[in-house]
Amino acid sequence: MRIHRTAGQASFFTGSRIATHSTWWVIGMRSKQIVSPRPVHPLDVVDIASPRGTFVLEEGTRPIVLISAGIGATPVLAMLHQLAATRDQRPVWWTHIAHDRPHHAFADEAHALLAQLPNAHEYIYYTAETAPHLDEPHITQGRPTAQSLAALGIPTDADAYLCGPPAFMDDLGGYLRDHGLRPERIHMEQFSALPAINPGVSPTAVVRPHQPPGPQGTGPLITFARSGITTPWSPAHASLLDLAEACDIPTRWSCRTGVCHTCITHLVAGDVTYSTQPLEPPEAGTILVCCSKPTTEVVLDL
Repeated sequence: MRIHRTAGQASFFTGSRIATHSTWWVIGMRSKQIVSPRPVHPLDVVDIASPRGTFVLEEGTRPIVLISAGIGATPVLAMLHQLAATRDQRPVWWTHIAHDRPHHAFADEAHALLAQLPNAHEYIYYTAETAPHLDEPHITQGRPTAQSLAALGIPTDADAYLCGPPAFMDDLGGYLRDHGLRPERIHMEQFSALPAINPGVSPTAVVRPHQPPGPQGTGPLITFARSGITTPWSPAHASLLDLAEACDIPTRWSCRTGVCHTCITHLVAGDVTYSTQPLEPPEAGTILVCCSKPTTEVVLDL
């Protein structure tokens, strides 16, 4: 949609763009403020896309675990708002890790929302050695461990949502799995992509590209030209990027929802369709592998 005047503020955007004198700028929303290379004024024309992504709160009756680090609280805070708005009866475990209170994003807001829920548990970890407010019973100095996480009483049938740096999520996800949570009920949102790889420019992957594990697909042939891999398409893969990763093909990606264009790849031959329409279509002769599937045999410059 297009807006011509500021009618209010939104709490979160995935991304948008601003047009001025035929020049397009990437902008976004952060902490209720527009982030742009230049100021945005009334009567500026702004294209705004709807939120995108798969990191969303699922409906159901199972307990909810929300774990975040730093500004990773942003998406799980939106989930907490949803739970509080409906006075959700599900037990909720809120765990956040920050350096100290001054660096604790949304501390008061989250605490107030948790107070509106009938069965909420709040646990805060401050990593600074001299962090204040350690006299409050829900605040601990240090980082969560497998033992401390197990002591929180999280039910093993819970749905867990984690957002933070990759190393943090690897550790906490492992703790939750060891505690007994099923892997498919542990949902993660990364701050960043896997290390960006540009074949022929950056170092190649340590693991040599190979055929994907599991039963062979029966769909059209997919060829990764640079890697020398040809394999039949299988609907078990969510996208061409998913198939490339299964083959340890060097790739580049970030959003996985057709927004950032980090995954843009030259299409040597063939045709694809998009499971999620890109925010902006890529240039002719290229595709976004993160949200595309083949409709014919495909050759990719990967």
